[in-house]
Amino acid sequence: MKRQNNKTVMSLLLVLALLLCGCGAASSSAPSAAADPEAAERACRYVDSMDTVIELTAYGSGREAALDAAEAEVLRLNDLLSIGLADSEVSRVNREGSGTLGPDAAYLVKRALEIFDSTGGAFDLTVYPLMVLWGFTGGEHHVPSDEELAETLSVVGADRVRFDAQSGEVQLDEGQAIDLGGIAKGYTSARIMEIYREHGLRSGLVSLGGNVQCLGAKPDGSAWRIGVRNPDTEAGGIVAVVAVKDMAVISSGGYERFFVDEETGVTYEHIMDPKTGRPVHNELAQVTIVTPDGTLGDGLSTALYILGLEAASDYWRAHSDEFDAVFVGRDGQIWITAGLADCASAVEGGSPLQIIR
Repeated sequence: MKRQNNKTVMSLLLVLALLLCGCGAASSSAPSAAADPEAAERACRYVDSMDTVIELTAYGSGREAALDAAEAEVLRLNDLLSIGLADSEVSRVNREGSGTLGPDAAYLVKRALEIFDSTGGAFDLTVYPLMVLWGFTGGEHHVPSDEELAETLSVVGADRVRFDAQSGEVQLDEGQAIDLGGIAKGYTSARIMEIYREHGLRSGLVSLGGNVQCLGAKPDGSAWRIGVRNPDTEAGGIVAVVAVKDMAVISSGGYERFFVDEETGVTYEHIMDPKTGRPVHNELAQVTIVTPDGTLGDGLSTALYILGLEAASDYWRAHSDEFDAVFVGRDGQIWITAGLADCASAVEGGSPLQIIR
């Protein structure tokens, strides 16, 4: 089997090259020169963690201290949550079948179960055994038989996870394993925004692979303009731009990790449908969520990708006060939800944006 991975660092950091002035979204005041004479002074830092290169950017007189604290938080959360580390809280629960989680992991399990319920099971923190079965964890990709799928699916189902949100105690069914990677980066970006605020910053951002979250507006008061990556990795570039303040912009798509079966030529992507046990393949190539809640945005970008355009649009209509979205089809069509009508734009020569109402 031919293995491919198109999650290149430079293309994922492309969004940061597009943070230019533009129209606003959520309101936020820019810091005045009198309040902070260094308001427009910028500091950047790169942190290799969470299976990507994280770019931290902070503006203002407290920027260096804020970056120190943000970097420490990224490393701390990775140590707690990474399923690739044997001593992480998540790995210990998977190994022992139960355990008591600390505040961060417990909060993420709580949110993951909430998103599982609200999306009808599309977002499921127990799909890790399927990732192992298909070889997306160890790199030795494998197309399983129907019997293998049935056996592995028998241990998938977040509704069987027993969890006490107050104590943090979690218990798994035999053979189950959880993975918080589907919302960990969104939670991390939200925590970084809190750290920036604690250090008196009013402008800043973080990019974690396909996740971008910004604090306030740019120092000049204009919105951050964030590019929506083209899921066609051969073409590259971006397909749309959203202008936001105090928002997370989080994308998911099968192009991030996939493999091609040399025997059949079929491409299998890493996002699993927890109902079928197979990689998702519908009309969507990418989903981008725009929301002030980074944790929610991370989970929904995966869940709505799994649901497909029609069901995802219906979900947005029922939850339009929580988020907006950009959907990119495999045929190149682009749809945006109505809340982005005034703040999203297509790139020159690209597909027009169709509005979902």
